[in-house]
Amino acid sequence: MNETRIRSGRQARQAERAQKGGGMGRPYITRNIPTYDILSEENLRRIEAAADRILAETGIEFRDDPVALDLWRQAGAKVDGLLVKFEPGLLREILRTAPPEFTQHARNPQNSVRIGGRNVVFSPAYGSPFVMDLDRGRRFGTLEDFRNFIRLAQSSPNFHHSGGTICEPTDVPVNKRHLDMVMAHMELSDRPFMGSVTAEERSEDNIEMCRILFGADFVDRNCVILGNVNVNSPLVWDGTMTRSLRAYARANQAAVVVPFILGGAMGPVTNAGGIAQSLAETMAGCALTQLERPGAPVIFGNFLSSMSLRSGSPTFGTPEPAIGSMVIGQLARRLNLPLRCSGNFTTSKLPDAQAMMEGTMSMLAAIHCGANFILHSAGFLDGLLSMSYEKFMLDADLCGALHSYLDGVKIDDDQLAVEAFAEVGPGNHFFGCSHTMAHYETAFWDSDLSDNEPFEKWEAAGSVDAATRANRLWKKRLAEFEPPKLDEGLREGLADFIGRRKAEAADAWY
Repeated sequence: MNETRIRSGRQARQAERAQKGGGMGRPYITRNIPTYDILSEENLRRIEAAADRILAETGIEFRDDPVALDLWRQAGAKVDGLLVKFEPGLLREILRTAPPEFTQHARNPQNSVRIGGRNVVFSPAYGSPFVMDLDRGRRFGTLEDFRNFIRLAQSSPNFHHSGGTICEPTDVPVNKRHLDMVMAHMELSDRPFMGSVTAEERSEDNIEMCRILFGADFVDRNCVILGNVNVNSPLVWDGTMTRSLRAYARANQAAVVVPFILGGAMGPVTNAGGIAQSLAETMAGCALTQLERPGAPVIFGNFLSSMSLRSGSPTFGTPEPAIGSMVIGQLARRLNLPLRCSGNFTTSKLPDAQAMMEGTMSMLAAIHCGANFILHSAGFLDGLLSMSYEKFMLDADLCGALHSYLDGVKIDDDQLAVEAFAEVGPGNHFFGCSHTMAHYETAFWDSDLSDNEPFEKWEAAGSVDAATRANRLWKKRLAEFEPPKLDEGLREGLADFIGRRKAEAADAWY
């Protein structure tokens, strides 16, 4: 009974703060703290000049997409076989048609998000083939795991987005799982979501599902789905990605354009070199969306990472990529594009101190560099190979704290509390004064997982650690979950489309 009262009180406080534009439960965050800009104008220009040289002298290969090569040729780029070279300024000119800010609409309009400008959107981690929890350990992800993570994201006020391929549902055929994944987002969440990019026809399937859910005319005029496309670094765009990128842009939907650069393997070991490479690769991808459909929304993405040069293993959550994100933020703002950068990264195999240290470092980098869409906000473990139930809940708690952090410090007569000093006087406490009583329910962020009791009380209760508390909480959230209502006519229309598409092809498992 007491736990129920505590939970109800917390939810009421969260709702009150959300109505006032503060705390959690908002459709997205509007930052009230500045970005952290670390490079001078001179050094930013040097990076841009290096990227221009890479584009003009080395160039980028565009493989298995003749249409993309034709678009570049028509735009004035130099095309020699698969290699495309760009004169300085060409890509920046093309990018002038890309919107600096746009809305991604949710089926519940109250949950639509604004991407770009001073806005921040938290989305779960993406792409892990394995899942993990304290009870069953590490195993291949299933569709039920996928659906569980959507339920956990939907039930938390700390997220704004349902995400995309939160984990790979390996029990569903590769050529059909995109249908089940997007259907799960549509059924179990009423927040925005992402679609497939693993083949052009799969991207088009997911966009067609959105036309069923939102209406074809609405989709043509508005962004309702994102597609996360990766460069095959260094300096290669493969046709699988560019065809999907163009499919999203053609439908007026947003591609999130992301190089994945492991310093020392897929890019130079130096931060500045990796940043210049990233700028070149990302500008090319973003510009291609504008050649396909001028004015289509696009997100300038980035994923810098390091590696252990002794073993060759990738490392995540390290300081060099984190500080590099600050520079990426400056460069994206100079292009006037929305930014996806950094996230809650770690190479740890457990939801432990290493995981939270590395994750917090890289997550704060995303916050301070000015990222607008933060993919990988929760659940990332094992170098993105595993999606952890417990880490998901711990990261959700951090996202809750970051809502308050991004709100900054409000200054007005009430917040300055001068009258409270007059009431309390020297040497007395503020615990029961009228100012404290007016604010005590909403003054501070309220963690779902932290233990703030005295040591003796914590010990007497079983000395439970944070990962165990997270284990209990995700199970409780799943047991209590109720999906948002979905119109039965829309559900039937989607089910009919999925059934027809699945019947058209045999199952493929690779």
